[in-house]
Amino acid sequence: MDFALYFFHNYQSRADRGLGVYYYIPKLESMEEAKWWDDVFSFTENYFSVPTGTIRATVLIETLPAVFQMDEILYAMKDHIVAMNCGRWDYIFSYIKTLKNHKDRILPDRHGVGMDKAFLNAYSQLLVKTCHARGALAMGGMSAFIPAKDPQEMARVTAKVIEDKQRESQNGHDGTWVAHPALVDLAMSTFDKHLGGKTNQLDFVSPDTEITAETLLKPCDGTRDEAGVRKNIRIALYYIEAWIQGHGCVPIYGLMEDAATAEISRANIWQWIHHGVTLDDGQVFTAELFHTWLYEELSTIQQEVGDTRYFAGRFDETADLFYELSTSKQFASFLTLPSYPLL
Repeated sequence: MDFALYFFHNYQSRADRGLGVYYYIPKLESMEEAKWWDDVFSFTENYFSVPTGTIRATVLIETLPAVFQMDEILYAMKDHIVAMNCGRWDYIFSYIKTLKNHKDRILPDRHGVGMDKAFLNAYSQLLVKTCHARGALAMGGMSAFIPAKDPQEMARVTAKVIEDKQRESQNGHDGTWVAHPALVDLAMSTFDKHLGGKTNQLDFVSPDTEITAETLLKPCDGTRDEAGVRKNIRIALYYIEAWIQGHGCVPIYGLMEDAATAEISRANIWQWIHHGVTLDDGQVFTAELFHTWLYEELSTIQQEVGDTRYFAGRFDETADLFYELSTSKQFASFLTLPSYPLL
């Protein structure tokens, strides 16, 4: 519906300016889904008698199954695709969701899972290698940092964004994302410095090292501690409470968070409870321990936002939903589905 309405109302005015109609396609898991979208695009172009390729798409590779079908997705959408993009936060969620029942595939606390980890760096490199072999652009992922008023904190944000964008440009990506307009120039200047005046690096050839399924599927090391769990709880509560009030993107603790953040947090917690993970201090992470920390963190949130905001919000029902999602026997595919009745 969104696709059709946007095309119908904009294709002519865009054609008058020499432009096509451009889309991002998220959440694909297979080449069959990509082929379905390509069929929709082709039908639309034929129906409105516009040239093939008027519709152009960038496909987000943000699910674990899709990373194993990137060649096939490119082929299925060859008449319309221009780029593939690393959707890294959703990818981490998809990794947990896909491998949730495998005790040997448990990730550590999400705050320690960055693009410098081997399985995520391999995902980035494989996307570049696949795209450039077929003449498609390879987009990097989003840096979730937002500007800070405190000079020291802003210096830390700047360093983190530069580090992230240097890694992506050196891996061969042609462009990237940031979460806040004020950081666009910083990301652009980092890429421009590496590209040396070029608009892309389609000629970049990845190092001749094979990226194996073993690397893509191997989890990373990291902390599993109480402080990390408690922070995950607070972030998920803040985000879900905002979502059920109609807000899709929310600044939380210096990062622009979206649904993927809450998804990673509750998937992380679900998997730890499901497999009885032992924390770094020796405690076994159980549903009972999670329940205690969850409702203690509600009090922390009340202190952070104040009584007026807390009682005007919907934090209590959010906590009940979060507990149910994180401890249910069956893993819910997306937290938004059981959240819709609360909207």
